[in-house]
Order: sequence, then structure tokens, then C-alpha cells
Amino acid sequence: MGPAATLDLLAKIQAYTPAERDQDHIRVLVDINPKVPDRNTPGSDAGDVLAEMAGALAGAGADVLAIACNTAHAYADIIQHAAELPLIDMIETASVAARNTGAHRVGVLGTKGALRLYREYLAAQNLATVTLDASGQDRFMDGLYRIKAGDLGPEVVAVIQAQAETLIQQGAQAIIAGCTEVPLVLDPEALSVQLIDPTEHLARRCVAVCLGYEAIPVMVD
Repeated sequence: MGPAATLDLLAKIQAYTPAERDQDHIRVLVDINPKVPDRNTPGSDAGDVLAEMAGALAGAGADVLAIACNTAHAYADIIQHAAELPLIDMIETASVAARNTGAHRVGVLGTKGALRLYREYLAAQNLATVTLDASGQDRFMDGLYRIKAGDLGPEVVAVIQAQAETLIQQGAQAIIAGCTEVPLVLDPEALSVQLIDPTEHLARRCVAVCLGYEAIPVMVD
């Protein structure tokens, strides 16, 4: 997954864990593998690589999985079966958070693969999905790859914020940061509607599950 996005998830897990000493924290096994093929490239073998990574994490002692990438959830089934472990689903978690805002129309900033997933999951919550047109999606993707290249400067911030504003103008009552790099540059205070950070909600659920406050998700068949 994207290293910066993965580090963001780890920082949030640490921040949301109620701990008074090192030993109170959750053991986290991480595979930051830059060799995973681009999840946005049709026909890539990303699923096979992700499944192998998940199996290795299971072998190292993991009890439950989390993925710091929205688009990679397209491979959720094969990842879980390869590891024989349940997954804390980021897309599901963010979609429930969107419903809890009271919004009826939710804008999503994400790759085409992530958008397909969010349409399905938001529909299950009786929510409509608002997306960019083709030119706006191209501008978003350009900004996304600049973030992945380490550019967090004002020009990139302006590009991503402009696309969020476009979704709001199209009637979005809440915005999901549907790529884990988006929260690295998009300030929630800059928007007139609530910004839902799936990484934040995933981190909170990871803590809740690992500390026993929430049941471990049921593994899909």
C-alpha cells in the first residue's frame, strides 16, 4: 500500500489506543510492500501479491486484517481466504459513518475501483453516491499521484479541495476521502460539509476489535 497512507493509519491506531505505557498498546504487524502492482491498473496481479502478504501476516501471528487502501478492498475475498483471517472492512466502516452523519447524498473522492465499491456499500445504507465527471476525475487522479510522489504542497491541496468543492456543488451532503492519501492534504475545516476519513474510522475499529470492545468481524465464506 502507499507508505504514507499506511503510516497515517499506524499513527491513528496509536493515537486512539487508551494506553498509559508501551505495554498497553496493540501489537501491529505491518507489511509496507512497495512492489504491490498499481491497484488502479486493469489486469494487474495486485490481488495475488496482497493475498501472499496477508498469508505471511497470518503466519507471523495476526488475528485480524486491515488494509490501508480503499481500492485494494476489491480483493478482500481472496485476501481473507489466503490468510484465513477476517477483515475489518474500511469501505463498510466509512459507509456506515456516512450514514451516521444524516446525509442522503455522499460525495466520494476515489479511484474508479474505489468508487465502484463505495457505490455498492453506500447503496446498502440507502445513500446516493455523488462522483466527479471524467475531467474532474482525471484532475483528481493527477493530484493523487502527486501526493504519492511526496508532493503535499499548496498546488496539490488546491487540486484536491477543488474536486471536493465540485462534489458539494453537485449536492453532496458529506464527503468521503475515498483514497487514503486524500486526508494527508484535505483539511476538514476547509469544507462546508463533513469530511469522512476512512482511515480514522478504520483505526478506531481496529482498536475496538483488538481490545475486545467490538466483536471480531465474521469472515466471509
